[in-house]
Amino acid sequence: MIEVDDDKINRHFNDRRMGSDVDGEVLGSEFKGYTLRITGGNDKQGFAMKQGVLVNGRVRILMKQRTSNYRPRRTGERKRKSVRGCICGPDLAAMFLKVLVKGEGEVEGLTDAERPRRLGPKRVSHIRAAFALRKKDDVRKYVVMRKIEKKVTKKKGDEEVQEDRTFYTAPKIQRLITEKRLRRKRLNKKLKKDRWAASKDAHVAYEKLLSKFLKEKKAAFRSSQAKTSTASPEPTKAKTAKPEAKKEAPAKAKPETKGGKGTKK
Repeated sequence: MIEVDDDKINRHFNDRRMGSDVDGEVLGSEFKGYTLRITGGNDKQGFAMKQGVLVNGRVRILMKQRTSNYRPRRTGERKRKSVRGCICGPDLAAMFLKVLVKGEGEVEGLTDAERPRRLGPKRVSHIRAAFALRKKDDVRKYVVMRKIEKKVTKKKGDEEVQEDRTFYTAPKIQRLITEKRLRRKRLNKKLKKDRWAASKDAHVAYEKLLSKFLKEKKAAFRSSQAKTSTASPEPTKAKTAKPEAKKEAPAKAKPETKGGKGTKK
């Protein structure tokens, strides 16, 4: 961390975007030959710079999930928040720089001491790429482990004694294929094939049992039909009397009209 109050130095960073490279000699002679990259910053009120917002100031943006400077509390939640644009200006209170190219001299507190890597790659392909390993090499030996020192109380007789113990923790390696994993895959494949064969055999056995049951049912039905036909005698046909034909009523004589022949009053 370096505090700079000189406007001549700050002027070199104005109107530059996040991700742009700056010559390190601007900050002083000890940074001669260094190349620095702007990675972010905060304004005087503490609002962080956001990449992609091409504004030299602060704006309010409707944010959603998977965006920087925002963490939703519910699924599908959106929120309007204030962020600082990605263009540097005089209103910045802090600026973050990353060393891309190291110069000739050492910078005190930055490059003069080696700092061990706290976190390392976890995926197998990334570990092999980082340490230039072959496929037959064991990647578990190249994981960055963390050393933890604890005080453990132990009982020696009636007294409790504290001892310093050292533990090492390592991350779980992702996409690691071992002999145990290959054996488990072979076993799962065999179990799947055995289940398929067992279900096929069970289906064949069921079809045989069903056909046998249907044959027995048909035979039982036929025998029952034969028994009923022999036990009951043939019904005699009863003579039915034909219904008598209805006698037709004699036709009534039509009355003669007035003025007809042979009519007398």
